[in-house]
Amino acid sequence: MKAAGYADRHPKSKQIIFRPIGIVHSASREPENRDWDKTVSEIQIDPKWIKGLKGLEDFSHLIVLFHLSRAEGVNLLVHPRRRMDLPLVGMFATRSPHRPNPIAMTICRLIKRRGTRLTVKGLDAIDGTPVIDIKPYIPDNDLVKRARVAKWIYKLR
Repeated sequence: MKAAGYADRHPKSKQIIFRPIGIVHSASREPENRDWDKTVSEIQIDPKWIKGLKGLEDFSHLIVLFHLSRAEGVNLLVHPRRRMDLPLVGMFATRSPHRPNPIAMTICRLIKRRGTRLTVKGLDAIDGTPVIDIKPYIPDNDLVKRARVAKWIYKLR
């Protein structure tokens, strides 16, 4: 028997509701283009999820999904990172925060876990950002070999 999908289980609902599992604590208070690779942050997970963190410290990297709670509006066409020397492209071809569902994903390094506190490096989320989910980074599942990207990506490096 096929498992029922969301629409089958919630036929009258037109919304998907996520509840944060934690919050980011960071010295970064404003969303801006910065060198996030060096940024050290802490993710405070709600204590009710502590058992779900068991074994997470065995991984060097995490995939963190978070809500861009301060993003406003939707821009269908954008210049990546607001750089006019880059082409005007659709928002779905960028990491722009101005989207229908302002959800972001970052792979960051797990420095340590203390109870419900995760110290991470490379998380591009500002202080107070709600965390939606955390997953371990698993190279066999998450690394794409020979991935193709738009040519303008190379100008960002």
